[in-house]
Amino acid sequence: MSKFWRTMLRNPGGVIGVTILVLAIAIAIFGPLLFPTSPWRMVQRPFLPPFTVPGLPLGTDALGRDVLAGIIYGARVSLLVGLVSTMAALAVGIPVGALAGYFGGKVGDALMRFTEFFQTVPSFALAIVLVAILQPSIVSIVLAIAIVSWPPVARLVRGEVLSLRTREYVQAAIVTGQSHSWIIWREILPNALSPVIVLASLMVATAILLESSLSFLGLGDPNLMSWGYMVGAGRTVIRQAWWITLFPGIAILLSVLALNLIGEGLNDAFNPRLHKEGR
Repeated sequence: MSKFWRTMLRNPGGVIGVTILVLAIAIAIFGPLLFPTSPWRMVQRPFLPPFTVPGLPLGTDALGRDVLAGIIYGARVSLLVGLVSTMAALAVGIPVGALAGYFGGKVGDALMRFTEFFQTVPSFALAIVLVAILQPSIVSIVLAIAIVSWPPVARLVRGEVLSLRTREYVQAAIVTGQSHSWIIWREILPNALSPVIVLASLMVATAILLESSLSFLGLGDPNLMSWGYMVGAGRTVIRQAWWITLFPGIAILLSVLALNLIGEGLNDAFNPRLHKEGR
């Protein structure tokens, strides 16, 4: 474990990513304490430019709402959607991929055909259809993102399990009469988690982008402030009030960049030999 953290800390991108992510999480948790009022509340005249009135450093939007308060409350929504939808996708993709890789044959083929069925439709288009059918809400958005995100997890886990099921320790467990579930969950999956953890960090970033895109199109939860909603609400007045879209757009950019940097750092930490060979 100490070697893992030493390798992670030697990666400047990973350190920067963790720093930005920790800051974003701190803002999401403690930010509402600084802004106890609703982000939907009108606090000043509309289209107030940034840094012109004390207490409103990022100005106001078209309805006179505090842009900074919206970004702070939006951090909670975006990070929550990214984390929960990724966990849900892992909960589906890991068992499907593990079963397909371990048993193979007709079982594996059936599970992979089922997985490929979801991959035949573009993920963003499928997410739009699902949210539109289920009605826009935080639950439907999380469910839609999880549904379009689990197939890559299943394929990755299947490949890892296929390479691990012939190892000596797995064969020894089979010879000693251990059950299939015990072998999968105790012997194989713990050794296949490294690439899954790297993929999960990138999936959170993708989920944040998907949620922002859905909110930009008007398919976000109408009761929750999010970064995508703020960008979408300001797009029609971008020439008149550029700050309404710029600041939440920067928040999305930094969050996604941080998670991608963390993914790169995790990949280097889990596979230092491959990283050196790549260089």
